[in-house]
Amino acid sequence: MISTKRAYNFNAGPSALPIEVLQKAQEELVNFNNSGMSIMEMSHRSKDYDAVHNDAIARFKSLFSIPDNYEVLFLQGGGSLQFTMVPMNFLNEGQTASYILTGSWSEKALKEAKLLGQTQEAASTKENAYRNIPSLEDIKFSETDAYVHLTSNNTIYGTQWKEFPNTGEVPLVADMSSDILSKRIDVSSFGIIYAGAQKNLGPSGVTIVIIRKDLLEIAKTNIPTVLKYSTHSESNSLYNTPPTFGIYMLGEVLKWVEEKGGLEAIEKNNEEKAKLIYDVIDQSNGFYKGHADVESRSLMNITFRLADEELEKKFLAQAKEEGFVGLNGHRSVGGCRASTYNAVPYETCKALADFMIEFQSKNQ
Repeated sequence: MISTKRAYNFNAGPSALPIEVLQKAQEELVNFNNSGMSIMEMSHRSKDYDAVHNDAIARFKSLFSIPDNYEVLFLQGGGSLQFTMVPMNFLNEGQTASYILTGSWSEKALKEAKLLGQTQEAASTKENAYRNIPSLEDIKFSETDAYVHLTSNNTIYGTQWKEFPNTGEVPLVADMSSDILSKRIDVSSFGIIYAGAQKNLGPSGVTIVIIRKDLLEIAKTNIPTVLKYSTHSESNSLYNTPPTFGIYMLGEVLKWVEEKGGLEAIEKNNEEKAKLIYDVIDQSNGFYKGHADVESRSLMNITFRLADEELEKKFLAQAKEEGFVGLNGHRSVGGCRASTYNAVPYETCKALADFMIEFQSKNQ
């Protein structure tokens, strides 16, 4: 069995997985479903794997309340490949794609789209060091745009959309890699949602795409076969060999979410976990300084600084000694970051909050 001694894992991704899921995978790793094989060894065309694959799709559709006019695809390449696939499939000559910039990942998405067609910035909070999400009235786009793209949660800067823009007939495309399945949303507000699995859904290697069926019908056809969404829709995401173990793990994570009470319970738990840490920051009289504006704070990535780099280094070093992992801020901005994804237990967040209070009392 897996040792009960577990790190306080705040890694930003790949990130914590539910211990129950890891234990289930350990039990089935060598002999899945009495097949005499691991799920990693069997054909992706086999009946055993086919059941796993389709069950994961069905559970995801049910948990995320996905309407019938949407497809769920299992792809590879992470969110980074989606930065290219979205404009490659939908940005036609003579059209413009609008991008809302709220951090590094939306910048990277825009950079890839510029290689494939005309783009514009619909809004940006870069001048404010990405401390906030743009107000809805500041978002500028045209009714003739190919789509409007946003990043729902910003892992590096610790901001998150609380309310999404209404783009009318223009498809809204969202990179939800770091907060998918962390709260309830109205999927019908989006044309496309995509997400890497490695934060809330499972291990790295699987990319999930939710796409409205009518968009599949208008996508460009003069692009490489494997980069067409329609290719994967028509083949039930089995056009080429899928990441079978990752999809198996994703299915087990979805079962875990169901057992925890579904998205309503997960969302409530995420709010409570984040509050533990934000309360310490807010009540520290400036000892800890949050990066994100209060109204834009993320429930998934809590970013903060201390008075100076030397104190931060001391904080991070002592935290590591106490068993905390992954508290360093992103290499591009420094500081500290606690990623409190779905599988990070409440007790782990409580332990961090207690450590932060104790560290402040000894270092003021």
